[in-house]
Amino acid sequence: MSHAAIQNKPAPVPPLGGKESLSQRSLPRWAPAGFAAAGIVVGVGIGAAAGLESKVQWGLIAVIAFVVVSYIVTSVVENKRQAKDRLATSIVWVCFVLAVIPLFSLLFTTISRGVKVLDPYFLSHSMAGVLSTEPGGGVYHALIGTLEQVGIATVISVPIGLLTAVYLVEYGKGALARAVTFFVDVMTGIPSIVAGLFILSIMLLASIEGSGLMGSLALTILMIPVVVRSTEEMLKLVPNELREAALALGVPKWRMILKVVLPTAIGGITTGVMLAIARIAGETAPIILLVFGGQLINANPFDGPQSSLPFYIFEQYKTGEVASIDRAWAAALVLIAFVMILNLVARGIARWKAPKTGR
Repeated sequence: MSHAAIQNKPAPVPPLGGKESLSQRSLPRWAPAGFAAAGIVVGVGIGAAAGLESKVQWGLIAVIAFVVVSYIVTSVVENKRQAKDRLATSIVWVCFVLAVIPLFSLLFTTISRGVKVLDPYFLSHSMAGVLSTEPGGGVYHALIGTLEQVGIATVISVPIGLLTAVYLVEYGKGALARAVTFFVDVMTGIPSIVAGLFILSIMLLASIEGSGLMGSLALTILMIPVVVRSTEEMLKLVPNELREAALALGVPKWRMILKVVLPTAIGGITTGVMLAIARIAGETAPIILLVFGGQLINANPFDGPQSSLPFYIFEQYKTGEVASIDRAWAAALVLIAFVMILNLVARGIARWKAPKTGR
C-alpha cells in the first residue's frame, strides 16, 4: 500500500457504548437511591457528631453529600461524561425535592390541624350566636360570600380579559396595542391593597356602602391582567397554518377566531382562568376594606357586609383562642379544597373541549 493511501485511510470509528458514551452505564438502576441513602447517612452522622440541633442543617449536609458521592462514584466506575450527566441529574432532583418539601409541609400542617373541627356541622352553620372564644360555629356564611364574590369577579373579568387578549393577538397593532400591553403588565404586579384602596376611594366619593359587590370589583382588577396574559400566550401557541387554512376557505376572520382559534386554545385558556380564580380566592386585604365581614349569613352580595373564607381565617386567627384557631385552620383547609376542586373542574372542561385528534 502506498504512502498516500495510508494517509487517506479513514480513522477508525469508536464503537457505540464505548468508554465515553452516555447511552450505556455500568452502575445499576438502583444507584441513585443508593447515593441518596448514603447522603442521608452522611448527613445524619456529621450532624450528630457535630452536635447540630437544626434538622435543616442535617438536610443540607445530606444534599451536598448526595451530589458529591454520586459524582465521585460515577467518575470512578464509568467516566467523566457520565459523571457530569449524573451531576446535572442529581442537581435537578435536589431542586425538585427542595421545592416540594414546603408544599407537602404546608398541606400536612393544614390537614392535620384543620380536620379537628371540619365536619358537616362546620360547613352548614354560621357564627351567629357563637362567640369567637367559644367552640362551635361554622364557615357556611363565609363560604357563601367567597362563592358569590369570586363568581361576580369571574363573570366580569373573563369576557373583558378574553376579548382584550383576542384584540392583542389577532388585531392589535401600533401605539394602542403597545399601550394596552404595557398597562396589562403594570396591572399584573399591582398589590391587592392598592386595588382595594382604588375601589374604596370611589365608594367614598359616591357615598356607597360596603358590600360583596365592592369586594368583587377589587378582585376583578386583580383578575383581569392574569386572564389577559394567560389567554394571550395560549392564543399565540395556535399554529398560523390553521388561521391561514380557514381564511383560504373564505371564512371571515371573526368566525375563524370563534371556530378555530378559540377551540384550539380552550384548554390553556380554561387553565389560565382557573389560575386567576385561585389567585383572587385567597385575597384578604380588599375584603377587609370593602366588605367588612360579618357573622351572619348574607346571600345578597349587593347589600350589607358579607364575609369570605380569607376574611374568616384572618378574623378567627386574630382572636387567638384555641377554638378560634382551630376554626381558622379548618377554613384554610376548606379554601385549599375549593381551589383544588376548581382546578379539577378546569382539567375536565379542558379535556372535554380539546380538539379531537385521530388518524
